[in-house]
Amino acid sequence: MLRLLKLEYYKNLNYRPFRIFTALYFAILIVLLFIGLVDIDVFGATINLKEEGIYNFPEIWNFTTWIVALLKIFLGLIIVFSISQEFTNRMFKQNTIDGLSRKEFIGSKLLTITVFTATSTLLVFIITLFLGYKYSAVTDSAKVFEEVFFIGNYFVKLFTFFCFLMFLSVLLRKSMFVFFGFFVYWIAEGILTVVETFQKVKGLQEAERMKVMKDEFFITHMLPLESMSSLIPNPMMRLKMAKMMGLQYEFTYPVESLIACIVWSGIFIFGSYWILRKRDW
Repeated sequence: MLRLLKLEYYKNLNYRPFRIFTALYFAILIVLLFIGLVDIDVFGATINLKEEGIYNFPEIWNFTTWIVALLKIFLGLIIVFSISQEFTNRMFKQNTIDGLSRKEFIGSKLLTITVFTATSTLLVFIITLFLGYKYSAVTDSAKVFEEVFFIGNYFVKLFTFFCFLMFLSVLLRKSMFVFFGFFVYWIAEGILTVVETFQKVKGLQEAERMKVMKDEFFITHMLPLESMSSLIPNPMMRLKMAKMMGLQYEFTYPVESLIACIVWSGIFIFGSYWILRKRDW
């Protein structure tokens, strides 16, 4: 394992886009976590997210993980560039000639994905604790760790997303094709979600429609991007402003989405390895 980590380290260290996007990602991540300390002008009104309660325990775990998860595409670019360059520069072929097996190649990329995911998760965990203890109105241990499971969900969400990009990178090889393929899939999944939702709620009254949306099982919710999204819900309903408007936040732990993400991760990893074995490089 250490040999594979060293191999990935030396290859990526000399790859300029890797260094640039890594630095950009972690710099922007840290800035976003502190965004609540800045007044934001929205349609002429000044909003301070800290005053709206985003740093209060236990809500802070939901807010921070949701906000930084929006940045996952930056880290995803690193994964795509790292893998795509192996094929465009013929490094993969040379590595196999030098004795690196296809299983070890996938293993090395998984190690890179795991290191990035774990580092990002640990950084979010540490900064969230710091901000929470500094600015939260409640700091008793029961409240502090009540929703810490969002950190675990963040790890699973990132890991699944990066495994998906690894699969697309191995399948399509060129980074431009990978981004285009991801965009096409994103659109296709969105269309399927809209179609299934329409089929289930058409002809229903508002109350019945809301009940179906809340209680019915949707197959499209188990698709990769949708299941990842369900792990960390939009926390804006938890702002003090939303509560004053009578809006209610409801959250049921998405066990099905968690299982779906784990299954999809396995499919993407196995699919990447299968493509490497079957394709003539």
